[in-house]
Amino acid sequence: MFISLLVVTLFIALSVAVIVSWVFNKPVSNILNRIIADEISSAWVKYLKFAIIVVGISSGVRIYDLERYITPQAYDKDAKILILTSERWILEVYRTIIETLQGIAWLLLVFFAVALIAYVIVRMSELKRTRNADIPKA
Repeated sequence: MFISLLVVTLFIALSVAVIVSWVFNKPVSNILNRIIADEISSAWVKYLKFAIIVVGISSGVRIYDLERYITPQAYDKDAKILILTSERWILEVYRTIIETLQGIAWLLLVFFAVALIAYVIVRMSELKRTRNADIPKA
């Protein structure tokens, strides 16, 4: 039963991560094309897609939480192994979806914050270049 839960949570986390990666593909591509303006931006888009999937899976499949179903708690001598009931399955599936989305949300928040700072720097350098080009040389 534990192996089934592990496989199901892995599949759900992977599915959610792939869907989020697909949804954010165009915005991430546009942002990186604007900031980097080179062919290397496509490599960064691929890397960010990979990061979304890795973070999504690692956030969604919570190994330490799932260990409760195969080993008793180490700090409690009277602890028992939890039994996987249908209610616990539903709870674990829900947790997997929420934790996957939460991990990806943090990753994208950091990415967009850094991208915003990079955009401001790129924009300021463009304005400075435009201003210097408009000044006639004596």
